Amino acid sequence: MDGVLWRGSEALPGITDFFAFLRRRGIRFVLATNNASRTEAQVAERLASYGAPVAIEEIVTSSTATAEHLTSLVPRGSRVYAIGMDGVREALAKQGFVLSEGDGAAAVVVGIDWHVTYEQLKRASLLIRAGAKFVGTNPDATYPAPEGIIPGNGALLAAIETATGVQPIVVGKPEPILYQQAIHRLGTPLDAIAALGDRLETDILGGIRAGVKTILVMSGVTTPEQLAASAYRPDWVFEDILDLMKHWEDQ
Repeated sequence: MDGVLWRGSEALPGITDFFAFLRRRGIRFVLATNNASRTEAQVAERLASYGAPVAIEEIVTSSTATAEHLTSLVPRGSRVYAIGMDGVREALAKQGFVLSEGDGAAAVVVGIDWHVTYEQLKRASLLIRAGAKFVGTNPDATYPAPEGIIPGNGALLAAIETATGVQPIVVGKPEPILYQQAIHRLGTPLDAIAALGDRLETDILGGIRAGVKTILVMSGVTTPEQLAASAYRPDWVFEDILDLMKHWEDQ
């Protein structure tokens, strides 16, 4: 949703009309976001404040997908050290994991945290070196904020990977797990689904790996130069969701 529906704290033009367009035409959707900072309820509340009411069941975050996937890596009830905000912590607790602040963690889960400290990165590194699973909610290297492009969760993962020599297990896009969960919720054939996003290396590549059509909007982090140089191409490219709606209606 970052760079597609909003940028930082500001809604992008057309957000209300876009959801009205989807509802009016009976086009089903799931909002699948790599941003792990918020819970689904918080995302729904934010959308409602922009005049775009969306049900919690129509949202899946990388934190929820990560907590569900973690159950296949370590038993429920295991101690987990988490770097992250409400989205990560609530999702882990709902899956029955015990949030740990010290030793004995079976896994380290890293999601974006706007107040991360060196102490947290150090503790995560020590736990991983001691054998804890290293799991990242998403690999986004950057985040589109009002003041410009700032470090994303991928930057935190890179710091810990550099310190430990251990690659994280990544759940969010472009890995297929998050999209697979969204596709399951839709219950729709793959050839009737398109993945809409603003990032080539996550949204578009993830859609390609999941076997669906892809739509890139240029309202987020991707530049025309990056698109021209990309080894993989979206099926459609639009300036923003208003441009997408215009072409969709024309067709």
